[in-house]
Amino acid sequence: MVERWGTGIVDEAGVLLRQKVADIVFSDPDELKAIEEIVHPEVGREMMRQMIEAAPSDRVVILDIPLLAEGARKNGGVVDRRGASGTIVVDCPPDVAVSRLVTYRNFDVDDARRRIEAQVSRDERLALADFVVENGGDLASLKGEIDRCWAWLVSLPPTDWSPPERDS
Repeated sequence: MVERWGTGIVDEAGVLLRQKVADIVFSDPDELKAIEEIVHPEVGREMMRQMIEAAPSDRVVILDIPLLAEGARKNGGVVDRRGASGTIVVDCPPDVAVSRLVTYRNFDVDDARRRIEAQVSRDERLALADFVVENGGDLASLKGEIDRCWAWLVSLPPTDWSPPERDS
């Protein structure tokens, strides 16, 4: 990322200045594509590493993929679900999402809206869901939704996924 956008995106200690990157990528579709090409392959490799590590167990593995729907859009509406028993979408109304980004992450309103607008629509995201966690309410409501989701997760049959063969 520093090779592409320079040292202005990191502080003196080399820590990524996320807002600086966001200002670049959420205002230019070509730069958004560029960051996806940089980050997504690394994320994919790490997810596969963790799935391989968990494969010999009966553990529930949850892959938190914030841009799953965006990947599906690029793949003709198809989500790569190898080994997945289901897809969970955590949903809240856009105005609630904007308010939370402003309140808890110190985004300005325009930046929050740009980020949301850069994503697929709420309807597209919900269309991918096997289970929806409603997150438009308070924390007590969310806890109930998480409990409901966990009950659904543990009711699913195990998958027959096995790790891909490693090259020697």
